[in-house]
Amino acid sequence: VTYSDINNAAMLMEVAARRGSYVPELSFGTHFFQDLVESAIRYLPIFPGEHGVVFNDEFLRRAPSVLGDLVPEYVHLAAAVRVIDVPAATRGLILRVLMNADTEEALGMFAEPAGGPGAADRPSWSGIAPSLAQAPPGAAEHWRWRLEMAERIAAAADPARFGIKAMYVFGSTKNATAGPASDIDLLVHVSGSAEDRRALALWLEGWSRALTELNYLRTGRRSDGLLDVHFVTDDDIARQSSYAAKIGAVTDPARPLRIASTPNYQLPNDQGT
Repeated sequence: VTYSDINNAAMLMEVAARRGSYVPELSFGTHFFQDLVESAIRYLPIFPGEHGVVFNDEFLRRAPSVLGDLVPEYVHLAAAVRVIDVPAATRGLILRVLMNADTEEALGMFAEPAGGPGAADRPSWSGIAPSLAQAPPGAAEHWRWRLEMAERIAAAADPARFGIKAMYVFGSTKNATAGPASDIDLLVHVSGSAEDRRALALWLEGWSRALTELNYLRTGRRSDGLLDVHFVTDDDIARQSSYAAKIGAVTDPARPLRIASTPNYQLPNDQGT
């Protein structure tokens, strides 16, 4: 087998099925490792019989093989090579594999394709987090999703109710370096009363818990809360104390988020919109 034989694969899986006292030694993708990385081909080793491992080899053995239909000249290899049309063998379902490298766990399941039968009757998350409807996100999707969520929070905030003057995002979300377990760092410029701030903190806590659950569904990573919120006042900004120094900073400044009443929010000290 050469790389040209597998370069269109989405995943390579090796099965180490024990026979007596012998367990096959897997390659762990080393033969094509660099090619797999560059082509984003996933690799998964399976060890049937080990604790916690469930492997449905009956489906692979009994589902009809379409090798002869695709390449009749190689039908003599049917005993060694099986080609399964999964939708045809499962009445329209596809094989979906979810993987978590951090916990070294994977789950393969038959599922309806996006937009398939019954899709109209299923709950849609697209209005909250469009990437949930896609494959597990790559590195770039972590910060993009977090930035979109920060923008949605700002757009949904009620400045009059909570005494909000401005909201900003900073840190890994703003710098496009966020990973699957990264917080969303928010900076909130407030001018309301202590009671307003407590109400705002509770409102943001609700967002934090909801986003934590969504992030778990996307990445399999659990956390205590996804938002890391810092409040600053006019006095903090005037003194450039603590996180207030990030507002309008020359290097690594916080990024303003649009809220309902500030379509052209003026940064303190006339540092731009």
